Amino acid sequence: MNNEDKLIRFSITIPESLLSEFEESYYSENLQNRSEAVRTLMRSYISSERWRCSGGEVCATITIVYDHHLPELTRQLTAAQHDYGQVIICSTHVHLNHETCLECVITKGQAQDIQELIEALRKIRGIKSLNINVTAEL
Repeated sequence: MNNEDKLIRFSITIPESLLSEFEESYYSENLQNRSEAVRTLMRSYISSERWRCSGGEVCATITIVYDHHLPELTRQLTAAQHDYGQVIICSTHVHLNHETCLECVITKGQAQDIQELIEALRKIRGIKSLNINVTAEL
């Protein structure tokens, strides 16, 4: 929203219990009011959907948790990252415990290339979790 945008009022219908949970959440996030909380959610949703549909340049982080005792998995992760090296800025690897590693891959590039990298990573068997956070549309 820029300073010249006109504010409009609209209404929505939701279950009371959902509104109660929502209000508890945005208060804990130190958002000023319900309107600011809804605007924040709307921006996040638009950003998330836009990058999936656009051909533009984006920045994103991909967080992967996996068992590093699976040698084939580690090899496949490395191979996928080498295949998409043109969009990877850096990768950080940490040991969470004796078996589990967390890897954070920071990317910048065309949305389609990053989506392809994510799909390549999702195909690797043995990954415990894979989360994506699109941080900016450039």
